[in-house]
Parts: sequence; structure tokens; C-alpha cells
Amino acid sequence: MFFHNCWYMAGWSHELDEGRLLPRTLLEQPVLLFRGESGAAIALDNRCAHRGALLSNGRREGDCVRCMYHGLKFDATGRCVQIPGQDIVPAKLAVRRYPLEERQGLLWIWMGEPAKADPTEIIDFPYLSDPQWRGVPDYLHYDANWLFIVDNLADFAHLAFVHTKTLGGSEEYAYVSKPTSIERLPRGFRVERWHINADPPPFHRKVIPNPEDKVDRRNIGHMEIPGIFMLESLFAPAGRGAERGHVEGTREYRNCQFMTPETRRTTHFFWNYLNNFEGEQSWISESLHQSLIEGFLEDKSIIEDQQRVLDADPSFQFHPIVADAPLAHFRRTLAKLIEAEGGALRAA
Repeated sequence: MFFHNCWYMAGWSHELDEGRLLPRTLLEQPVLLFRGESGAAIALDNRCAHRGALLSNGRREGDCVRCMYHGLKFDATGRCVQIPGQDIVPAKLAVRRYPLEERQGLLWIWMGEPAKADPTEIIDFPYLSDPQWRGVPDYLHYDANWLFIVDNLADFAHLAFVHTKTLGGSEEYAYVSKPTSIERLPRGFRVERWHINADPPPFHRKVIPNPEDKVDRRNIGHMEIPGIFMLESLFAPAGRGAERGHVEGTREYRNCQFMTPETRRTTHFFWNYLNNFEGEQSWISESLHQSLIEGFLEDKSIIEDQQRVLDADPSFQFHPIVADAPLAHFRRTLAKLIEAEGGALRAA
């Protein structure tokens, strides 16, 4: 069902502000996220090893957390270091600790074998730490399997029909624009698509000086396992030759989205939509943020309905079309990784 030996986004760094003990179910496992007084971000199994009480209902003490059922105290490694009224703490009394890395305001967790956790495998998002790029990080919860969201992001043609009045602009987008490039990557895909001499979509029209001017629009979507999506969007004055590399006067966006399974039918969806032309006009980020929420809620409605259809009739079969090539490659690649991981575990 899940691929474990990889880095998943567990949350935003700011979610651990003010000493918060954050409970979050990831890949059907209860996890506690918190920041110790040392500043280190820590991830532990969110169940006290004694009686299974939630540690997220406990109390942070330094880099430790104390269960407020019987008072057992666990350090940042998950080892129990104190039992009130008992002098000897059994050496094996501990909760699982998950490798956790903090980068560019993101919390990355490794849900598989700890010895295989290699921080160099974490994907870099340089614009998240570049002050030129501004955005508002956010979160949505989906009552649907995470792969339905991956499917949705694999083909931009849905912009024309799902997001006509928000992110898309018109149904024309689906008819006159086609992928100029589709790359099957070892652990994902990359798709580039142009829309030439088009009206700006509603979300972009709200934040530009001349909303009636035609634009040449490019989207480059890059998806990586386990569910990491990066979208580079460019809007150039129509007819200036942006498709040939002439990008003077363009406005650009960077969209990063992270799909982390909560359970086999629910998903954590983290995202940030950044622009490089805001300057001191913070209203632009806020406008884009609200436009993206509108668009994502349109997706969410369709995707959650898909989940209900499959719940009602698990035998229902999808029939692919040409545009499904990237998502089919992604699903095949993921299935092979899950099978290999399961085979290794069975052999062990």
C-alpha cells in the first residue's frame, strides 16, 4: 500500500511553534512531532510504551516529552528515561523514533528503516529560502487516496474544465495546448505545456497591471515519488518569443505541493504558491493564496467524489486515455518500488 523507505513531508516548520505537540497520522502510523528546547525537531511514535496513551496529550520537558497518564518520560531518541516511583527503567522501554530533517521550512520524515535514511536524497526547493520568492504556506486534508491527487496533477488539461473561472481561464486550454515535452524519470515524470496568445487566467489577471493583455503561458510540472510536485509557471507578453527563450517582461510562479498519505483513503496535502515579482506588495501573495484555495477546493470536490465511487464499487475499472501516460508511468514505478521493498522485508 505504501512505500516506506523515502522522505515524506510531515509538516511545515511553523506548525511546531510555541512548544506545540503536533499529532499527525502518517502512512497509518501515529506520529508525534515537536520541537525541543534545543531547537531540534523531533518525531516519535505517538503512543506511550506503557499503556498506549497519546504522547501528544503529554508535556514537553526540554527535548523530552512526558506522558501525562502515568508520568513516563521519553527523550529525543524515544528511550524512556524516567518512571515516577520506580528507580530502574527497563533498557528496552522506548517508543520508536523517526528520522526527521528540517529544510527550508519543511519537516521531512523517514517512515522506513532508519539505517537507510539518507538526508542527501531530500529534494531541494531553493526558492523556498530565496527572499525574492514570496508565498503563503498552507495545508488541506483530503478524504481520498493520495494517488488520486497525483493523477489530478499529472495532466494540466483538467485546468480547462475544473478551473475555468479560477486557475484555468477557458476550455480552449484543453483543445489548443498540448504537451511539448513528456519525460519519464526514474522516479517520476516531467511535463511541459504551452498555451500561446491566450487570455490570462482569472488568478493571474488579479495581480497584473494590464489584465486584458494576451499572454504566452508555459507550465512545467515535475512529480517525484512519493508525492512531491513542483510546478514552474511563466506568463510572457504574447508574441515576444518566450517559447524561444526571450523571457523579458515575464512573470513567474513556483508551486510546490506535497501529498503524504494519512491512511489508504485520506491524505495530507501541503502547498505553497510563490511569485518573484511581489516586492513589498504583500497583497499579491494573499491574492494568489486565496485563488489557489478556490482552485484546490474545486479539485478536492472531484477527487473526494472519486474516492466515494471506488468505495461504493471497488471493482470499477479506469479506462486510460493518451493524457494518462505520465500518471501511468508514476503508478508503475511506485508499484515496483513497493514490491521490491516488500520482497526485501519478506526475505529478511
